[in-house]
Amino acid sequence: MWAPTAGLSPRLALSAFSGAARLGLGRSGAGRWKGVPARNRRGLSDFRPKLAPSEGFKDLPPGVSRSRLESKRYILSPSLAETMVPFLLKNDGCDLILEINPGPGILTRALLQRGARVIALESDKAFIPHLESLGKKLGGKLHVLHSDFFKLDPRSFGVIKPVVNSKLLFQKFGIETLPWSKGIPLKVVGIFPTKNEKKMIWKVLHDIYSCTSIYRYGRVQLNLFFNELESQEPWSSFDISSQSGQQEKPQCKESLEQQIQQNLCLIQLTPHKNLFSQHLTSVNYDVFFHMTKQCFLKRQGKLIDHLPSLSPIDAMDILKEINQDKTIKIIDMYPSDFKCLFETIECSKDHTCKWLYDDFMEDVIV
Repeated sequence: MWAPTAGLSPRLALSAFSGAARLGLGRSGAGRWKGVPARNRRGLSDFRPKLAPSEGFKDLPPGVSRSRLESKRYILSPSLAETMVPFLLKNDGCDLILEINPGPGILTRALLQRGARVIALESDKAFIPHLESLGKKLGGKLHVLHSDFFKLDPRSFGVIKPVVNSKLLFQKFGIETLPWSKGIPLKVVGIFPTKNEKKMIWKVLHDIYSCTSIYRYGRVQLNLFFNELESQEPWSSFDISSQSGQQEKPQCKESLEQQIQQNLCLIQLTPHKNLFSQHLTSVNYDVFFHMTKQCFLKRQGKLIDHLPSLSPIDAMDILKEINQDKTIKIIDMYPSDFKCLFETIECSKDHTCKWLYDDFMEDVIV
């Protein structure tokens, strides 16, 4: 049921989320489809959409700057887009979609035709005129901004362009804050960039536990594709485009083979309503984050070997409290186990000092 996510533990990767529909994940068998309607399975696993014509590219301006060398990935299969729409627009009271780098707008068009309101954050200027034209043709429910979602609310110093600030973004479009215990204020859909997937996932987890960035406004739902060797969605449903908007050809045979093997996996992630508790809050999240990152430095190691570097409390006492034996490994722990471990140490009454701190605490914000 748990999908390996960019170097994180399969179980840690979804530790903050509930009701997550994990399409094409896990091992063979019906278990991985638990809770996923049959209509959502089709198109993301059981059939392989053929490569779609590059509709939309013909309207792009012929000459653009090539200063940015990083390629991005776009959805080019109308069949995949049509399959995703009912999956995204469930009857849950939220039809507002923030689409990351829609490119030629294949999914954008399908969403608009089904009545969704779409905010498109496109980091490639070449696609902006085409997307704006698409919005005018389909009822004006599309708003296009030249921004990079993955540079949202940058914490590093210096100027990062194109910049987007979540507070200004939400104010601009009148997106209201919802209590954590209520519904979903916004759904995000897109593809993780080809580089730094692991770093981006850690950033998402950090934003959730700290209730910062887009998570200031409630339990924002993420629908993101990322590299997954056991994914069921083939590369033929996607394509790599350069900044000029043209389909990019691999430099060599090895590059082509790499791309064919790098199937993408779509995961829908919605934070738990009860993610936070009396002992795990958005105030002390940094200690919890430090604990999990420290553990995963040696993910194949035993928990009992990690505990002395985390807490001065006797390791065997901690294991007894959480009903685990000394043989359990980090890789075998579930999200609830990590939360239980943290809360057990945090609420210990017999110890004044509960945690040991080191340089890794400085690396909490990724």
